[in-house]
Amino acid sequence: MNIRTDPFSDLDPMALLDTAFRQAQLGLAEGGIPIGAALFRADGTLLGEGRNRRIQHDDPSVHGETDAFRAAGRQRDYSSTVMVTTLAPCWYCSGLIRQFGIGAVIIGENRTFSGGQDWLADLGVAVTIVDDSRCVAMMTDFIAAHPAVWNEDIGVADTPIVKSAGGRA
Repeated sequence: MNIRTDPFSDLDPMALLDTAFRQAQLGLAEGGIPIGAALFRADGTLLGEGRNRRIQHDDPSVHGETDAFRAAGRQRDYSSTVMVTTLAPCWYCSGLIRQFGIGAVIIGENRTFSGGQDWLADLGVAVTIVDDSRCVAMMTDFIAAHPAVWNEDIGVADTPIVKSAGGRA
């Protein structure tokens, strides 16, 4: 685990991660992609929690982080909030974190996907990687069982585009 020296250092990353992990488990039980997230205030107050619901809602924009963000409702200032997610945020969710100035991100695991975590850290967002074995196992198992769904979620095509003789796809 990374050592933190930021305004969020008094928070227990594992306790916060438990909320996101429960959301990931719910998503998996619903037949979805097991990525959960939660948005907290710097004092540890839960503002909103959510999970990847791309499959459940047939909506490619419902990632765990966006679901938690929406559940939190409008906030006057996001700089003193922390996004907790079971998996490193993708570029879409990293953009949300950047756009609204969320001050910190706690990541359950980044072995199966690293997304925009380095970009966020370079921009001054406090990034903590927990490397939680539960999160790693859940994603590893899901990816092995559902590679096409996983590739769709991260924007990777399963098969190359085959061009016709006329040069058009």
